Amino acid sequence: MGIVVRQSIKGTIMNYLGVAVGFITTFFVMTKYLTQEEVGLTRVMADAALLLSGLAAMGTNTSAMRYYPYFKDKKSRDHGFFGWTLIVPAIGFIIFTTLFFVFKDFIINKFADESPLFVDYMYLVIPMAFFMMYMTVFETNANLLMRIVIPKFVREVGVRLITLGDYILYITGVISLDGMVIGLCLAYLIATLLNIIYLLCLSKISFKIEPGHVTHWLRKDFMFYTLFLTVAAVVGNIIPSINTFFISAQMGLAITGIYTIASYMANLVEMPYRSVAAISRPIISQAMKDNDTQRATEMCKSVSLHQLIAGAFVFFIIWINIDLFFELLPNGEKYADGKWVFFLLGLAKLVNSSMNIGATVLSYSKWYYLQLIFTAILTISAIILNNKLIPIWGMTGAAWSSIISFSVYYLLLLSMIMWKTKISPFSWKELVVVGIILLLFVLNWLSVNYISQSIIDFNGCGVVLKIVEAMLRTGILVILGLGIIYKTKISKEINEIINKIVGTDSVRS
Repeated sequence: MGIVVRQSIKGTIMNYLGVAVGFITTFFVMTKYLTQEEVGLTRVMADAALLLSGLAAMGTNTSAMRYYPYFKDKKSRDHGFFGWTLIVPAIGFIIFTTLFFVFKDFIINKFADESPLFVDYMYLVIPMAFFMMYMTVFETNANLLMRIVIPKFVREVGVRLITLGDYILYITGVISLDGMVIGLCLAYLIATLLNIIYLLCLSKISFKIEPGHVTHWLRKDFMFYTLFLTVAAVVGNIIPSINTFFISAQMGLAITGIYTIASYMANLVEMPYRSVAAISRPIISQAMKDNDTQRATEMCKSVSLHQLIAGAFVFFIIWINIDLFFELLPNGEKYADGKWVFFLLGLAKLVNSSMNIGATVLSYSKWYYLQLIFTAILTISAIILNNKLIPIWGMTGAAWSSIISFSVYYLLLLSMIMWKTKISPFSWKELVVVGIILLLFVLNWLSVNYISQSIIDFNGCGVVLKIVEAMLRTGILVILGLGIIYKTKISKEINEIINKIVGTDSVRS
């Protein structure tokens, strides 16, 4: 777990540096200077490109993790494995871009009435998707080499800094709206180039393909697995973007803009998982190949526990301060309707990030094909629920559809995993974490209603006082929660980190 913890911590730092840049961009630039419709446009463009890139990749990022152990060899630079990861996405991109043009009239008809601005720029989705796809492919290759920090910096910080500069150029009138949307595409082009340069600097990859290394069994298994992943991608890649598409098509880009702000906040909940998952997947893949159930189980439980701890604390911090946040947000009154959207999406993200490691185990097992069934259930239920709930509850209905769909999905998926592989991400420690977070919510309620409110009422309702009070209250509660986690010794890794921070030499966990 040593390299996992080190790389995960560094990767998480990169994530939150990106969060800082994204926070400024989203909450103090976009909400202040862009219209709600323009905010919605940036979101639906990104989601559409993400969908196309996810389909076109044909499961390369997952299959790379699964088959890399069969190619891994430092002397031969992995027998040209890197070259294979370039060819498959290229084929997929040609196929799905062709389908994009086949169905373009259908797409235009769906968005023309409520979101005509998206129709004006929909063709720029294609280059954006291409750059997104290869940026991720290069990042996956870095993950396989157990080097996630630089690619994480490029994705989380670099792309956001470039897009921030793009928005500033648009706001100051240097470029038009056309130029701004083109600039969003260029951000991913630059990120892709930086990732390939980094890989080349590692001197561990080779563009030379070695067909002779691929045995008949490996070729046959890879083709079947890729076919399966491609079918699964058609179903599963709809999920991250489905809410955005339904809201844009049925309610317009202005409402999508409000939803974008709420969902950005919810994304912070699963931010730690992105680093943990990236560095743990190659290890789980190797363990499943070696049939090392014990190692896979230990990794699964550790990732699930630590993501629950990190995600739950992030959710707690945001929720107890969300009213103050909207009060401080430029044009916050226009986006405050997204409060309960965040609550529901935040819980959905917590469920997803805490349990998704189980899906990773299934992906690398011999029963990987069963995941298609569960992904289909998730997608179909999300489509039905969005179609039914958005007309009733608007964007909150979209959030409800997410949490219901994910809850059903993981209930079925994890039951199957425990039955087939005897591996479970669950442990009693997670119940302790849930109890600690619930205790902190109770203490926060008592503090707000019996202590903080009295102080604010006595001194007046100045914004500065509210900020100071929120920071003190949040800091005290978080320290208390971490103290309980330390004393209960539910995480050896967290105790070691705390011991180093406070200067304690011995590990008491």
